[in-house]
Amino acid sequence: MKRVAKGLICQVLLTLLCWSAVADEELSGGDTTVFIRSSLAFSLPAHNLPLGDLPRFFAGNAIFNVNWVAATSVVDGRDGLGPLFNARSCSACHFKDGRGRPPTPEEIPIGLILRIGIPGLGENGGPLPDPIYGNQVSVRALPGQKPEARIVLKWEEITGAYPDGSVYSLLKPHYAFDHWGYGEPQEALQFSPRVASPVFGLGLLDAISESDLEQRADPDDRDGDGISGRPNRVWSSSKNSDAIGRYGWKANKAELIDQVAGAFVGDIGITTTLFPEENHSAVQAPTGSFADAGSPELADPELEDLVFYLKTLGVPASRIDDPEEFQKGKALFESARCSSCHIPEINTDPHYPIPALAGQTIRPYTDLLLHDMGEALSDGRRDFLATGREWRTPPLWGIGLLPTVNGHSRLLHDGRARNVEEAILWHGGEAEKSKGAFKAMSAENRQLLIAFVESL
Repeated sequence: MKRVAKGLICQVLLTLLCWSAVADEELSGGDTTVFIRSSLAFSLPAHNLPLGDLPRFFAGNAIFNVNWVAATSVVDGRDGLGPLFNARSCSACHFKDGRGRPPTPEEIPIGLILRIGIPGLGENGGPLPDPIYGNQVSVRALPGQKPEARIVLKWEEITGAYPDGSVYSLLKPHYAFDHWGYGEPQEALQFSPRVASPVFGLGLLDAISESDLEQRADPDDRDGDGISGRPNRVWSSSKNSDAIGRYGWKANKAELIDQVAGAFVGDIGITTTLFPEENHSAVQAPTGSFADAGSPELADPELEDLVFYLKTLGVPASRIDDPEEFQKGKALFESARCSSCHIPEINTDPHYPIPALAGQTIRPYTDLLLHDMGEALSDGRRDFLATGREWRTPPLWGIGLLPTVNGHSRLLHDGRARNVEEAILWHGGEAEKSKGAFKAMSAENRQLLIAFVESL
């Protein structure tokens, strides 16, 4: 009887210890964390955002969701679309502030863009654009103009097996272009498909100090662990200097305002004071009679409201329904050394100018550094310091809510992975040993690790 009682007490204590250990784990965004699991999980203001900041938050939200129209004498303030573009609004690609996906057959992409360029270095050390088509393909155009090209996507199925005999399959994308609207591009054209990333938690990533990022970097792998993350140093138009990149699949944007203004001109054809020139070359200049929406087409105060909105979106809490299984999955995640790049915990700068984001302990599961992910994921296109094989570690927070918010679970930079398991199996380069450790696990442990990631 005493043995049974002792066993029960131990079990209760173990359970309490588990709950104690994961109590803070739920707070993915520190005090900004929001506790909602619906399709609005990515779209709420930070939990600790003062009431006085909410009008500005919702002003930015309105700009994020507005559908821009062509320049006209009828509409004032939300016109200037195109003439070349990929989407009419921010939310078209980042639906409900979430992630895009690859196009289905015969679908014009929405939520996925094709970065392009030619070998060599462009202005300020960035990618060298194609002389006609620039650095991005526009698949839509206003009447009287032609889209730049049509994107054709085909999938190749690749099968494999785990050491225990379980079979898996992966999808490898093959992209091609046709119907070039303004002549053939350079023969040496390079391209890189990029799906739109979720936009919550961006202010918290901005609030991580540069010194913290630099301390985590190990470009020469001095500790011999096979992991050699390094920051990307990129040109910032808003700072008029170079800085450490944080945003984008290659960490090719240093400041969120650079990312947002760049997306406005590149994706929607809307100019700002940062990027006052329309996104077309001389060869593509409109030949018809196009109304003028003025310059800039998006005023600075509105751009700043939108940046504030993106910085102060709340991060959804981790969904820890079974603390014991969560801890087992986390232990497997760490034993496979996934946490070497997907850092579980980081502190934000206590002096960050938005008080709600300052001095927070956050759990984004990223180091924001570039890592060699192997040849299978290489896009062969240099982006500032990032080679074709290097990608920024993407945050994992909120990953399990993608099906609820966006209706899919496509992962990696081009959305080729249909789920967490496939994303892991595409890892290579510095992550080759981690992938090997995952493959060597029992089927039960693989599912525990996957469930852990999906709970973040």
